[in-house]
Amino acid sequence: MRYDWTPLWRSTIGFDRLFNVLDEVQRTAEESFPPYNIERLDENRFQISVALAGYTPDEVTLTAEQNVLTLEGKKAEKEEKTFLHRGISTRNFKRQFTLADHVEVKGARFEDGLLLVELQREIPEAMKPRRIAINGITPGKVTQIESKAA
Repeated sequence: MRYDWTPLWRSTIGFDRLFNVLDEVQRTAEESFPPYNIERLDENRFQISVALAGYTPDEVTLTAEQNVLTLEGKKAEKEEKTFLHRGISTRNFKRQFTLADHVEVKGARFEDGLLLVELQREIPEAMKPRRIAINGITPGKVTQIESKAA
């Protein structure tokens, strides 16, 4: 079931992104192909594993744009075959992953029928916490400010 957010759009201001995220979550829940896993390798490294049995690297494109990673597959049927049972999907697909800020794609490779996408969170130096020195008067030492005698 798909929910229509239109009535809420009319009565809210500044929640555009929230409704876009809710719509995306709902749309993603409805998509089921290709199956995938998202794994945390350590605090700042992640891996997306996508089951792509029967696809070659030439039939798959991976695009990173802003905070969205898009995976598309276009299966090229080379010849007409007669199947008695067809359980391996060869359909075209498009799956998108929303990446958090400062998460970058470091590489991708095919391994044992899986597309493995390596991700790394790299927080810029300017955004990392840093210790600030506090300057002040050293205890026991009094500093007099210039003054005129009355």
